[in-house]
Amino acid sequence: MNHNIKKMAAILLMGMAATTSMQAKGGKYTSYLFTYFTGNAPQEEQIRYALSEDGWTWNPLNNGNPVVASDSIALKKAVRDPHILRGEDGYFYQVVTDMASSQGWASNRGMVLLRSKNLINWEHHTIHFPEKYKGTHFANVTRVWAPQTIYDASVGKYMVYFSLLTNDGSIPYDKVYYCYANSDFSDFEGEPKVLFDTGDAAIDTDIVKDDNGDYHIFFKTENGRQKGIKQFIAKDLHNYKEWKLQDGFCQDTNDAVEGAGVFRLHDGSWCLMYDCYMAGHYQFCKSADLLTFKRVQDTKTSGVFTPRHGTVIAITAEEEALLKAWSELSLEIEHLQKRAVPTLTLYQLQNRKAMIEEIKATLAAEASLKNYQAQQKRLQEFYKK
Repeated sequence: MNHNIKKMAAILLMGMAATTSMQAKGGKYTSYLFTYFTGNAPQEEQIRYALSEDGWTWNPLNNGNPVVASDSIALKKAVRDPHILRGEDGYFYQVVTDMASSQGWASNRGMVLLRSKNLINWEHHTIHFPEKYKGTHFANVTRVWAPQTIYDASVGKYMVYFSLLTNDGSIPYDKVYYCYANSDFSDFEGEPKVLFDTGDAAIDTDIVKDDNGDYHIFFKTENGRQKGIKQFIAKDLHNYKEWKLQDGFCQDTNDAVEGAGVFRLHDGSWCLMYDCYMAGHYQFCKSADLLTFKRVQDTKTSGVFTPRHGTVIAITAEEEALLKAWSELSLEIEHLQKRAVPTLTLYQLQNRKAMIEEIKATLAAEASLKNYQAQQKRLQEFYKK
């Protein structure tokens, strides 16, 4: 265990050293954070994290266990399709589908909005459409799928977009709508408005902005002979009639796909990833122009890493170090609980419960490297006695 404590300390020191080096070179981001869920059982419909240095190979945090427990944030006690965004205001934002698929694919009625300063402690608020939009046709939703967020500089607000379907015929196929979030990301302002309508079902929309200021709107077609990921290019997010639909499909596979996620790589190129949900792997593709994507890697979904529809952001060395330290302390609780009694001193045996509670308190507190360093010092003393 002393080896593990030293390992945690080394991680923190390496993270701080890397941050200093990175700032000296004028860089900003050094790795990537993938937020995802893992399957269709309620225990799998939880927010999980994985880290990567290159954007292709991923290592799950917390031994693949949830980072945010669904029963603490969602009305359905299960969530899917997490989307994460680094905000313009120092916050990170996540939105997730509030849904338990075990209750049926038309069982979800809203979403969860989350906001954090440190990627670990999240404020959360639910939006339940039947309650919020009572008396309107939006109260009749049968699904509110795959919400995502983008900052709309034209109005200085965060725009959340998602697909809607109702059971009263007013929205007869999955159509993509949007709302602006209020200032503290706890609710929507007004009723949903149509973002785009192709005349056919569309889900799993993802929007990124390129260096020329053009928006690339990726979405999955749900009808037709071939379902897949299509793309619009637009100058104005709210002038759909001027959007240009690109030919063909974006995925570099003939497998069934869903959950497109696009993120910027450190070298300036782009990655398009998606869930090949019937083939048993996640596929990662690369593009220099956001138009043509070539497969780089298939990641088999097995063991503790079985990602389903999720998204990625680039993170700094210090953010990575904080997440790793949080993960190490989380695993300490499991280790303490399972550690064989004969290997504990009388002091450790008597105080094990107190130490577990102390670690839990540290994990629940405002996350910072300082907090975790202090906890590590207490752990070192605990294991010396």
